[in-house]
Amino acid sequence: MDSELLKAARVLAAERGLSVSKLLAQELERLVRNTQAHKKAREQALANLNRGFHLGNAKFDRDALYDR
Repeated sequence: MDSELLKAARVLAAERGLSVSKLLAQELERLVRNTQAHKKAREQALANLNRGFHLGNAKFDRDALYDR
């Protein structure tokens, strides 16, 4: 790890009252949770698209919609 990056991490951890290890653990946990939430949301969105949406029983005439 770059020494300047490690120094900045130490400062950041100190500002938050944490050890560098605890700071890294919290950030890794946040990263994993966000990734899992994104994956779950993506899967749900794809499932919705595959299932389709009921848009009612309205019938539309293309020409009438575009006033042709």
